[in-house]
Amino acid sequence: MTTDHATTDLNGVDLTALRETQDAVRARPELAQVTFALGSQWLTGCRQQATTGEVLQNGAVVEDRTARYTLESDEPAALLGSDHAASPGEYVLQALAGCYAVTFAANATSRGIELSALSLDLEVDFDLQGFLGTDDRVRPGAQAIRVTVRAASPNASREELESLVGAVEAHSPVRDTLANPVEVVTTLAD
Repeated sequence: MTTDHATTDLNGVDLTALRETQDAVRARPELAQVTFALGSQWLTGCRQQATTGEVLQNGAVVEDRTARYTLESDEPAALLGSDHAASPGEYVLQALAGCYAVTFAANATSRGIELSALSLDLEVDFDLQGFLGTDDRVRPGAQAIRVTVRAASPNASREELESLVGAVEAHSPVRDTLANPVEVVTTLAD
């Protein structure tokens, strides 16, 4: 860590960079438009493998994001899979956990809260009648998601941590995606 960042780095987040990013987006709201991409190939049965694609900001490729990551999913044997990878439902929880971690770190840093520990326990409930088509009254999506947060701070009260949890719920993009309707367009390519 450089000396310049020693006074502005909190929770692994550079407060100066956070403020500069906020200021840049206020001045040019189009910079807030970000698109993530993923390509997926079915392997067999319930297994698929996906690779991350380009990240776009305001329609332009983010040039310094050159890494590609491979993700694989499957289902447990009890759910017709071969249990070779995490299930899509677990990936939903991972997406929420990852977004919560980012949102906690950024919001805590912005508030001057030092996090000494942060852990999340997540659960998602599905009623498979919707997926299996055995009861059209049951939606195939998640019925409920529960998140238990364990956060510790040497400089924040319980009330400040509760307020931080509220800010995370209000500003987490993945939580918002899960909690509110979002348009999903599926097309069959030629």
